[in-house]
Amino acid sequence: MKLVVGTRGSKLALWQSEYIASLLKERFPELEFEMRVIKTTGDKLRDAPLAKIGGKGLFVKEIDEAVARGEVDFAVHSMKDVPTELLPELTIAATPEREDVRDALISRDGEGIEELPPGAVVGTSSLRRIAELKNFRPELEVKNLRGNVDTRLRKLRAGEYDAIIMARAGLKRLGFEGEITQLLPVERFTPSVGQGAIAVVARRDGEVVEYLRAINHEATMARVRAERALLRALGGGCQVPLGAYTEVRGGRLSILAVVLSPDGSERVEVRLEGSASDAEALGRAAADALLEKGAREILDRVYRGG
Repeated sequence: MKLVVGTRGSKLALWQSEYIASLLKERFPELEFEMRVIKTTGDKLRDAPLAKIGGKGLFVKEIDEAVARGEVDFAVHSMKDVPTELLPELTIAATPEREDVRDALISRDGEGIEELPPGAVVGTSSLRRIAELKNFRPELEVKNLRGNVDTRLRKLRAGEYDAIIMARAGLKRLGFEGEITQLLPVERFTPSVGQGAIAVVARRDGEVVEYLRAINHEATMARVRAERALLRALGGGCQVPLGAYTEVRGGRLSILAVVLSPDGSERVEVRLEGSASDAEALGRAAADALLEKGAREILDRVYRGG
């Protein structure tokens, strides 16, 4: 049986798709796979900050539409790129065990985040990372940075930036872990919803779902469900700097959820714990707690354009 996999054409996207295929092949040796590269809106708009051109969904829309039409059997995405509301025909059928969720700093001269001198230029395209940087080191200069891992590293070495921040997961998957200067603490640089996790999206009624369920990692799925429920309850957009860090231990799920103002001057956080079997309820409870502690005012200002 041959399955067609929808994927972006970046090295990381192709690595993730081949990884999912290898997990399935290990369980079901009779399966064969064809990678079909689909260019997304996010691939076409390379220079603009993501938050200004639509953010969530930019890297998955065209691929998910191909899944819904039956042109490909399933899609493989970085979980943090998947919007909270999928097309009604689709579901996240599986997510394998999650990679390390932390952000990684790579600096040109080997300084950690605390040692970078005032005025040092740090590159990132993430609204969350920008706000976290401004909250922790407001004297640093933040400059937009997009492109694949190779491009970002090349710009750093060329002197366009003194340091850059990326997800450790992507660096590790592509063999660039040795470039990392410092892994940033989740208490200060709380990761994006879904960071380090891979989403396998398929049609709800497709026979491929049964194959995909065999490679699902239950603890990772519980964590992702909690984080995505949090994001959905807070509006599901990319205009608000939002981070979430979850852990599952002994059937219990804990969550650290953070909302910041875009300029980093305000930071609201909550920590909750509940049953891993009721992950989405925990995510919604974390959202409610954030709103009560002051996140509502931040969200209102952002959505008003203030």
